[in-house]
Amino acid sequence: MTEQLEPVPFATRHIGPSEAERRHMLSLVGYHSSTELLDAAIPESIRWREPLDLPAAVSETEATTELRELATQNVVMRQMIGLGYYGTHTPAVIRRQVLENPSWYTAYTPYQPEISQGRLEALLNFQTVVADLTGLEVAGASLLDEATAAAEAMTLARRAAKKKSEVFVVDADTLPQTLAVLRTRAEPLGISVVVADVSDTANLPQEFFGLLLSYPGASGAVRDLRGLIDLAHERGAQVAVAADLLALTLLTSPGSQGADIAVGSAQRFGVPMGYGGPHAGYMSVRKGLERSLPGRLVGVSKDTAGKVAYRLALQTREQHIRRERATSNICTAQVLLAVMASCYAVYHGPEGLRAIAAGVHRRAARLAAGLRDGGVEVTTASFFDTITARVPGRAATVVADAADFGVNLRLVDADTVAIACDETTTDPDLNAVWAAFDVAEGPADADEVLPDDLRRTDEYLTHPVFASHRSETAMLRYLRRLSDSDYALDRGMIPLGSCTMKLNAASQMEPVSWPQFADIHPYAPADQTLGYETMIAQLAAWLAEATGYDAVSLQPNAGSQGELAGLLAIRAWQDERGATARDVCLIPSSAHGTNAASAVMAGMRVVVVACDDEGNIDLSDLDAKIAEHADDLAAIMVTYPSTHGVYESHIDRLCAKVHDAGGQVYVDGANLNALLGFAKPGKFGADVSHLNLHKTFCIPHGGGGPGVGPVAVRSHLAKYLPGHPLGDDPVGPVAAAPHGSAGILPIPWMYLRTMGGEGLTEATAAAVLAANYVAARLRDHFPVLYSGNKGLVAHECILDLRQLTKDSGVSVDDVAKRLIDYGFHAPTMSFPVAGTLMVEPTESENLDELDRFCDAMIAIRGEIDKVASGQWPSGDNPLANAPHTAAALSVEEWTHPYTRAEAVFPSGHTTGKYWPPVGRIDGAWGDRNLACACPPIEDLAD
Repeated sequence: MTEQLEPVPFATRHIGPSEAERRHMLSLVGYHSSTELLDAAIPESIRWREPLDLPAAVSETEATTELRELATQNVVMRQMIGLGYYGTHTPAVIRRQVLENPSWYTAYTPYQPEISQGRLEALLNFQTVVADLTGLEVAGASLLDEATAAAEAMTLARRAAKKKSEVFVVDADTLPQTLAVLRTRAEPLGISVVVADVSDTANLPQEFFGLLLSYPGASGAVRDLRGLIDLAHERGAQVAVAADLLALTLLTSPGSQGADIAVGSAQRFGVPMGYGGPHAGYMSVRKGLERSLPGRLVGVSKDTAGKVAYRLALQTREQHIRRERATSNICTAQVLLAVMASCYAVYHGPEGLRAIAAGVHRRAARLAAGLRDGGVEVTTASFFDTITARVPGRAATVVADAADFGVNLRLVDADTVAIACDETTTDPDLNAVWAAFDVAEGPADADEVLPDDLRRTDEYLTHPVFASHRSETAMLRYLRRLSDSDYALDRGMIPLGSCTMKLNAASQMEPVSWPQFADIHPYAPADQTLGYETMIAQLAAWLAEATGYDAVSLQPNAGSQGELAGLLAIRAWQDERGATARDVCLIPSSAHGTNAASAVMAGMRVVVVACDDEGNIDLSDLDAKIAEHADDLAAIMVTYPSTHGVYESHIDRLCAKVHDAGGQVYVDGANLNALLGFAKPGKFGADVSHLNLHKTFCIPHGGGGPGVGPVAVRSHLAKYLPGHPLGDDPVGPVAAAPHGSAGILPIPWMYLRTMGGEGLTEATAAAVLAANYVAARLRDHFPVLYSGNKGLVAHECILDLRQLTKDSGVSVDDVAKRLIDYGFHAPTMSFPVAGTLMVEPTESENLDELDRFCDAMIAIRGEIDKVASGQWPSGDNPLANAPHTAAALSVEEWTHPYTRAEAVFPSGHTTGKYWPPVGRIDGAWGDRNLACACPPIEDLAD
């Protein structure tokens, strides 16, 4: 009888170095075991000695089976609820070649543009779609969702308005979740949100700095906005319009009506509902506001050979993360979803999008006509896809009957039902709705009801990219060309400090596409979402156990929003206990810019605490700042391990000092992957943390998003976690959906279920070992700037190039670009210290890849020495000219003082060579000549 073999544990698949490789690495670092290494690195005062109380790890197959059982508890209905979430057909070529393709989902934010041209082109297409359809000149590369985009529009309007008022007026026909997020974001900033029925201009106050209109409204109504916009401008206000992109293929654009800003969601452009997300929010602005645009902006520039090249414009890596002067804390985008939406537009083109929209509108018109013929009062006269019907006293019955027929409608109140049509709506769906209203089957066709003066007549999406990929063959090859231009984890190591880039297992990604997760509306009835709710509750409990906290909210859909939610909880707790004067947030000078930005958005004043020469928080300066702010200290925000990659020995004393002074301790969870299984923030003195699920818990970066930033708190702050968008909680929501980007929560669920407590602990040890191995191998070639106990680092190390730059003129940028020639993505550049590289190898890279990176860095050090000695001139050497393209290599006459082989095969390996599509990009030229939409086809000709 054949012996049944146990499957290989997932942790063995996830953790790159084998046991033998780890023994070799430990030997070089100088320790006998991982436990001995971690005991030396982590202060004993915070060390957690008990095993994590998590379910025992199961195999990938077993975890998938468990998750399928949960998925079957979600009921897939025909969703006609509306509220900004719609059924859509994701073209299979896009689902398979983008959403499910590691070339796209394992890519990093395009801060190294030379190796990111594919995703940058796709994002430029997205910006072009948004700009064209909204009729405004400049669009960003996506925001987090429609509600947060509207909140960003509110603060942008405040900065740009001529009228210095504190009043922001919101159309009463705005999506309720958008209104809820606006109120959450407005209150700490002293903004008064006034909801008004803008159908009568007499309802507008005399003074306001901004106005948000909806087009169409939540009721489905389509109205001419020109008079309102003109009146607002007369009063010195800026006007933002929340617009449906699909409707804009048929309706005149907000820009043509005079709007200053447009916001919304690209969800219905091929992105599944996913119980609320992730989806690409959008924002576009009129000319003159582009330098105030929050988030990321892709721009057109050129490389050293004059070839058109794309990059993030206006230094959008930290465009608005300006510490205490911040106006936004947006640090990530929704790149993977924006890419999907842009590809949907490329595949269908303007004619296809218009046809889809016309079909949606015709079905809505037929639905309305059938209801009217049956004696039902339809209260929306002009609409695109959503109608509102009055059935006095019968609304709940109609909704329940429709659910029995497999269709979800929206209960507005006891007398009113709203019904939304979309791309997926079929004739049987209309028949089911008519039956629920107890009326006869409606007409086979109906006249359009869009107002004649609002019908769109101008052209849009005229760039050839939107007319060139109609066949699946053409689309497949276009997507392949874009992904071939990029460098992602499927090619090799991305050793970025601060942003963990580790294995995103295929088994974790697969469930995201299951209909039972993908096709659920965030406001579906509770009895239809039991599987989601169970999974979310389990995930929250596991995260609480891993971090030592008592409660977790998964609503924040980015780390920045988790920060904001945590600080809002602290603020609400201080206020409720009568400490309303406590508004100072202490932040170390080494902190990531989002910390200070989030504090400002939470209505706090930022006071910076100094760091000492070793990179630790200066306790004497902390004591001085606490004394200075004894009566107004609200909180401190610290990152642990520190942003410098060190386990600071006095973190427990820091927490005690702040608590004794009446403050709360916020520990930024960005580096939690260096703590799991060995220390718990909720047990060593922290009151609140946000967690980056797109780092520690394996949600992939997707080229710069999606992310999830849950907020975890101790029990006294639990009641102040983000509230339900349609509820009445002490603190409002920070995202449009109750659980934020719920559609990707199966990824961390699978990770935790297959790793278990032992696997998580082992992963932490492997990550810390890898960082110390890299530091040990490179320390003699590049000084390691900071280290902690016994010269050890945490999960990342900072390589100091500043003296080398002084000696040779070779900059940190030169080293980063030269690494491309060696086949690597660069580490994090000049953060948190200018002129340095921060390296985080993660637990997922095996010894061969770690050594390949170290060998490349050592070889580059040798090249720097040649420049410093004068063997290679400072302006003409492999570092100054990097990266080298195939076109640069193929010139007839080679004039450089190094060989062609040294240029493009510096490691001697020719197999699997990555060829960057462009040379080094001139960023300054791109900022001086700002262009943020698809360039004319003539510019792309070689």
